[in-house]
Amino acid sequence: MTGNPTDVPSQVPGGPVPSSEEGRWLLHLVKVMARLRAPGGCPWDREQTHRTLARHLLEEAHELIDAIDRDDSDAIRDELGDLLLQVVFHAEMASEDGRWDVDDVARRLVEKLVHRHPHVFGDLEVSGADEVLTNWERLKAEESGGRSGVDEGIPSTLPALARAAKVQRRAAGWGVEWPSRGAAVAALRDEVAELSGDADDAEREVGAVLFATVAAARKLGVDAESALRRTTREFAERYERAAAEAGDRGLVRAHLDEHEVRRLFRGARTD
Repeated sequence: MTGNPTDVPSQVPGGPVPSSEEGRWLLHLVKVMARLRAPGGCPWDREQTHRTLARHLLEEAHELIDAIDRDDSDAIRDELGDLLLQVVFHAEMASEDGRWDVDDVARRLVEKLVHRHPHVFGDLEVSGADEVLTNWERLKAEESGGRSGVDEGIPSTLPALARAAKVQRRAAGWGVEWPSRGAAVAALRDEVAELSGDADDAEREVGAVLFATVAAARKLGVDAESALRRTTREFAERYERAAAEAGDRGLVRAHLDEHEVRRLFRGARTD
Protein backbone atom coordinates (compact mmCIF):
# COMPACT_ATOMS: atom_id res chain seq x y z
CA MET A 1 0.00 0.00 0.00
CA THR A 2 1.31 3.48 -0.79
CA GLY A 3 -0.65 5.13 2.02
CA ASN A 4 0.48 5.08 5.63
CA PRO A 5 -1.81 2.76 7.64
CA THR A 6 -1.53 5.12 10.62
CA ASP A 7 -3.23 7.79 8.50
CA VAL A 8 -6.40 5.73 8.15
CA PRO A 9 -9.01 7.17 10.54
CA SER A 10 -10.65 4.87 13.05
CA GLN A 11 -13.95 6.42 12.06
CA VAL A 12 -15.42 8.23 9.09
CA PRO A 13 -18.47 10.48 9.19
CA GLY A 14 -21.49 8.24 9.56
CA GLY A 15 -19.91 5.26 11.29
CA PRO A 16 -16.79 3.25 12.06
CA VAL A 17 -14.42 1.83 9.49
CA PRO A 18 -15.23 -1.90 9.06
CA SER A 19 -13.05 -4.18 11.17
CA SER A 20 -10.47 -6.45 9.56
CA GLU A 21 -12.77 -9.39 10.29
CA GLU A 22 -15.60 -7.84 8.28
CA GLY A 23 -13.34 -6.95 5.36
CA ARG A 24 -11.04 -9.96 5.47
CA TRP A 25 -12.01 -11.33 2.06
CA LEU A 26 -11.37 -7.97 0.42
CA LEU A 27 -7.87 -8.08 1.88
CA HIS A 28 -7.46 -11.65 0.60
CA LEU A 29 -8.58 -10.52 -2.84
CA VAL A 30 -5.89 -7.84 -2.95
CA LYS A 31 -3.24 -10.40 -1.91
CA VAL A 32 -4.42 -12.95 -4.48
CA MET A 33 -4.31 -10.33 -7.23
CA ALA A 34 -0.77 -9.34 -6.22
CA ARG A 35 0.30 -13.00 -6.31
CA LEU A 36 -1.19 -13.48 -9.78
CA ARG A 37 0.76 -10.48 -11.08
CA ALA A 38 4.01 -11.34 -9.29
CA PRO A 39 6.96 -13.14 -10.93
CA GLY A 40 6.02 -16.78 -11.22
CA GLY A 41 2.32 -15.88 -11.17
CA CYS A 42 -0.20 -16.25 -14.00
CA PRO A 43 1.27 -15.51 -17.47
CA TRP A 44 -2.04 -14.10 -18.74
CA ASP A 45 -2.56 -11.83 -15.73
CA ARG A 46 1.04 -10.61 -15.89
CA GLU A 47 0.79 -9.46 -19.50
CA GLN A 48 -2.40 -7.42 -19.08
CA THR A 49 -2.50 -3.60 -19.20
CA HIS A 50 -5.19 -1.03 -18.47
CA ARG A 51 -5.95 -0.93 -22.18
CA THR A 52 -6.20 -4.70 -22.71
CA LEU A 53 -8.52 -5.02 -19.71
CA ALA A 54 -10.87 -2.24 -20.83
CA ARG A 55 -13.15 -4.51 -22.86
CA HIS A 56 -13.46 -6.95 -19.95
CA LEU A 57 -14.60 -4.12 -17.70
CA LEU A 58 -17.35 -3.26 -20.16
CA GLU A 59 -18.40 -6.89 -20.55
CA GLU A 60 -18.59 -7.44 -16.80
CA ALA A 61 -20.68 -4.31 -16.32
CA HIS A 62 -23.16 -5.48 -18.95
CA GLU A 63 -23.35 -8.94 -17.39
CA LEU A 64 -24.10 -7.36 -14.02
CA ILE A 65 -26.86 -5.23 -15.54
CA ASP A 66 -28.35 -8.35 -17.13
CA ALA A 67 -28.35 -10.14 -13.76
CA ILE A 68 -30.06 -7.13 -12.16
CA ASP A 69 -32.68 -7.05 -14.91
CA ARG A 70 -33.35 -10.75 -14.27
CA ASP A 71 -33.50 -10.10 -10.49
CA ASP A 72 -31.16 -13.06 -9.99
CA SER A 73 -29.64 -12.48 -6.55
CA ASP A 74 -26.92 -15.14 -6.83
CA ALA A 75 -25.91 -13.92 -10.28
CA ILE A 76 -25.81 -10.31 -9.05
CA ARG A 77 -23.42 -11.38 -6.27
CA ASP A 78 -21.16 -13.25 -8.70
CA GLU A 79 -21.17 -10.51 -11.31
CA LEU A 80 -20.37 -7.90 -8.65
CA GLY A 81 -17.37 -10.06 -7.79
CA ASP A 82 -16.25 -10.10 -11.42
CA LEU A 83 -16.61 -6.31 -11.57
CA LEU A 84 -14.71 -5.92 -8.30
CA LEU A 85 -11.91 -8.03 -9.77
CA GLN A 86 -11.50 -5.47 -12.53
CA VAL A 87 -11.15 -2.67 -9.98
CA VAL A 88 -8.54 -4.58 -7.96
CA PHE A 89 -6.74 -5.65 -11.14
CA HIS A 90 -6.34 -2.06 -12.38
CA ALA A 91 -5.29 -0.87 -8.92
CA GLU A 92 -2.63 -3.59 -8.65
CA MET A 93 -1.11 -2.57 -11.98
CA ALA A 94 -0.93 1.06 -10.87
CA SER A 95 0.60 -0.02 -7.55
CA GLU A 96 3.35 -1.90 -9.36
CA ASP A 97 4.30 1.37 -11.09
CA GLY A 98 4.34 3.20 -7.74
CA ARG A 99 1.48 5.51 -8.74
CA TRP A 100 -1.39 4.54 -6.42
CA ASP A 101 -3.04 1.41 -5.04
CA VAL A 102 -6.45 0.06 -4.12
CA ASP A 103 -6.31 1.80 -0.73
CA ASP A 104 -5.84 5.13 -2.49
CA VAL A 105 -8.86 4.31 -4.65
CA ALA A 106 -10.96 3.63 -1.55
CA ARG A 107 -9.66 6.73 0.23
CA ARG A 108 -10.55 9.00 -2.68
CA LEU A 109 -13.98 7.38 -2.90
CA VAL A 110 -14.65 8.01 0.81
CA GLU A 111 -13.60 11.64 0.45
CA LYS A 112 -15.84 12.04 -2.60
CA LEU A 113 -18.87 10.45 -0.93
CA VAL A 114 -18.52 12.60 2.18
CA HIS A 115 -18.13 15.79 0.15
CA ARG A 116 -21.08 15.04 -2.15
CA HIS A 117 -23.44 14.17 0.72
CA PRO A 118 -23.54 17.39 2.74
CA HIS A 119 -27.13 16.52 3.67
CA VAL A 120 -25.75 13.48 5.54
CA PHE A 121 -22.31 14.59 6.73
CA GLY A 122 -23.08 18.31 6.98
CA ASP A 123 -25.99 20.59 7.80
CA LEU A 124 -27.55 20.92 4.35
CA GLU A 125 -31.25 20.07 4.13
CA VAL A 126 -32.78 18.53 1.01
CA SER A 127 -36.37 17.94 -0.02
CA GLY A 128 -35.79 14.53 -1.57
CA ALA A 129 -33.81 12.38 -3.98
CA ASP A 130 -34.19 14.78 -6.93
CA GLU A 131 -32.49 17.56 -5.00
CA VAL A 132 -29.74 15.15 -3.93
CA LEU A 133 -28.92 14.44 -7.60
CA THR A 134 -29.00 18.14 -8.44
CA ASN A 135 -26.58 18.93 -5.61
CA TRP A 136 -24.37 16.01 -6.68
CA GLU A 137 -23.90 17.46 -10.16
CA ARG A 138 -23.28 20.95 -8.76
CA LEU A 139 -20.61 19.65 -6.38
CA LYS A 140 -18.97 17.63 -9.16
CA ALA A 141 -18.73 20.80 -11.24
CA GLU A 142 -17.14 22.64 -8.31
CA GLU A 143 -14.60 19.84 -7.83
CA SER A 144 -13.51 20.08 -11.45
CA GLY A 145 -13.15 23.85 -11.27
CA GLY A 146 -16.21 24.38 -13.40
CA ARG A 147 -17.01 23.04 -16.86
CA SER A 148 -17.38 24.91 -20.12
CA GLY A 149 -19.87 22.46 -21.63
CA VAL A 150 -22.81 20.56 -20.21
CA ASP A 151 -21.60 17.37 -21.90
CA GLU A 152 -17.90 17.86 -21.14
CA GLY A 153 -16.32 14.67 -19.81
CA ILE A 154 -19.39 12.54 -20.48
CA PRO A 155 -18.29 9.62 -22.70
CA SER A 156 -19.77 9.76 -26.19
CA THR A 157 -19.81 5.95 -26.16
CA LEU A 158 -22.47 5.77 -23.45
CA PRO A 159 -25.82 4.37 -24.66
CA ALA A 160 -27.74 7.33 -26.06
CA LEU A 161 -30.56 7.31 -23.50
CA ALA A 162 -28.12 7.01 -20.59
CA ARG A 163 -25.99 9.84 -21.97
CA ALA A 164 -29.05 12.06 -22.43
CA ALA A 165 -30.05 11.41 -18.81
CA LYS A 166 -26.55 12.28 -17.57
CA VAL A 167 -26.47 15.50 -19.59
CA GLN A 168 -29.88 16.42 -18.23
CA ARG A 169 -28.85 15.69 -14.63
CA ARG A 170 -25.81 17.92 -15.03
CA ALA A 171 -27.94 20.69 -16.54
CA ALA A 172 -30.32 20.35 -13.59
CA GLY A 173 -27.36 20.84 -11.27
CA TRP A 174 -26.76 24.14 -13.05
CA GLY A 175 -30.41 25.15 -12.64
CA VAL A 176 -31.79 24.12 -16.06
CA GLU A 177 -34.66 21.73 -15.31
CA TRP A 178 -38.39 21.30 -15.87
CA PRO A 179 -40.11 22.59 -12.70
CA SER A 180 -42.58 19.70 -12.45
CA ARG A 181 -43.58 16.30 -13.78
CA GLY A 182 -46.50 17.89 -15.57
CA ALA A 183 -44.27 20.32 -17.43
CA ALA A 184 -41.92 17.53 -18.55
CA VAL A 185 -44.81 15.33 -19.74
CA ALA A 186 -46.40 18.29 -21.55
CA ALA A 187 -43.12 18.96 -23.34
CA LEU A 188 -43.01 15.31 -24.41
CA ARG A 189 -46.53 15.55 -25.82
CA ASP A 190 -45.52 18.67 -27.75
CA GLU A 191 -42.55 16.90 -29.31
CA VAL A 192 -44.68 13.89 -30.28
CA ALA A 193 -47.25 16.22 -31.86
CA GLU A 194 -44.52 17.81 -33.97
CA LEU A 195 -43.61 14.49 -35.63
CA SER A 196 -44.37 15.31 -39.25
CA GLY A 197 -43.38 12.13 -41.02
CA ASP A 198 -41.07 14.17 -43.24
CA ALA A 199 -38.09 11.95 -44.00
CA ASP A 200 -35.71 14.90 -44.13
CA ASP A 201 -36.52 15.93 -40.55
CA ALA A 202 -37.31 12.50 -39.14
CA GLU A 203 -34.00 11.94 -37.33
CA ARG A 204 -34.06 15.35 -35.65
CA GLU A 205 -37.72 15.05 -34.68
CA VAL A 206 -37.39 11.50 -33.34
CA GLY A 207 -34.29 12.59 -31.42
CA ALA A 208 -36.28 15.43 -29.84
CA VAL A 209 -39.01 12.96 -28.82
CA LEU A 210 -36.46 10.61 -27.26
CA PHE A 211 -34.71 13.45 -25.41
CA ALA A 212 -38.05 14.70 -24.09
CA THR A 213 -38.92 11.12 -23.10
CA VAL A 214 -35.75 10.91 -21.01
CA ALA A 215 -36.62 14.22 -19.34
CA ALA A 216 -40.15 13.03 -18.52
CA ALA A 217 -38.81 9.71 -17.25
CA ARG A 218 -36.39 11.51 -14.92
CA LYS A 219 -39.18 13.62 -13.44
CA LEU A 220 -41.23 10.45 -12.96
CA GLY A 221 -38.34 8.76 -11.16
CA VAL A 222 -37.72 6.27 -13.98
CA ASP A 223 -34.41 5.42 -15.65
CA ALA A 224 -35.16 5.54 -19.37
CA GLU A 225 -32.36 3.11 -20.27
CA SER A 226 -33.64 0.50 -17.81
CA ALA A 227 -37.23 1.07 -18.87
CA LEU A 228 -36.41 0.50 -22.53
CA ARG A 229 -34.41 -2.65 -21.74
CA ARG A 230 -37.37 -4.01 -19.80
CA THR A 231 -39.87 -3.18 -22.54
CA THR A 232 -37.61 -4.70 -25.21
CA ARG A 233 -37.21 -7.88 -23.15
CA GLU A 234 -40.98 -8.12 -22.59
CA PHE A 235 -41.61 -7.55 -26.30
CA ALA A 236 -39.22 -10.38 -27.19
CA GLU A 237 -40.95 -12.72 -24.75
CA ARG A 238 -44.35 -11.72 -26.08
CA TYR A 239 -43.17 -12.22 -29.65
CA GLU A 240 -42.08 -15.76 -28.82
CA ARG A 241 -45.49 -16.54 -27.29
CA ALA A 242 -47.28 -15.09 -30.33
CA ALA A 243 -45.02 -17.03 -32.71
CA ALA A 244 -45.68 -20.25 -30.79
CA GLU A 245 -49.44 -19.61 -30.95
CA ALA A 246 -49.21 -19.05 -34.70
CA GLY A 247 -47.30 -22.30 -35.09
CA ASP A 248 -49.84 -24.22 -33.01
CA ARG A 249 -52.62 -22.92 -35.26
CA GLY A 250 -50.71 -23.77 -38.42
CA LEU A 251 -50.40 -20.14 -39.47
CA VAL A 252 -47.54 -18.94 -41.68
CA ARG A 253 -46.22 -15.73 -40.12
CA ALA A 254 -45.13 -14.27 -43.46
CA HIS A 255 -48.72 -14.53 -44.70
CA LEU A 256 -50.45 -12.93 -41.71
CA ASP A 257 -52.13 -9.58 -42.23
CA GLU A 258 -51.85 -6.69 -39.79
CA HIS A 259 -55.12 -7.52 -37.99
CA GLU A 260 -54.14 -11.14 -37.40
CA VAL A 261 -50.75 -10.08 -36.05
CA ARG A 262 -52.44 -7.68 -33.65
CA ARG A 263 -54.79 -10.41 -32.45
CA LEU A 264 -51.88 -12.76 -31.82
CA PHE A 265 -49.98 -10.13 -29.84
CA ARG A 266 -53.06 -9.26 -27.78
CA GLY A 267 -53.47 -12.92 -26.95
CA ALA A 268 -49.80 -13.17 -25.94
CA ARG A 269 -50.12 -10.59 -23.17
CA THR A 270 -49.51 -11.85 -19.64
CA ASP A 271 -50.72 -8.81 -17.68
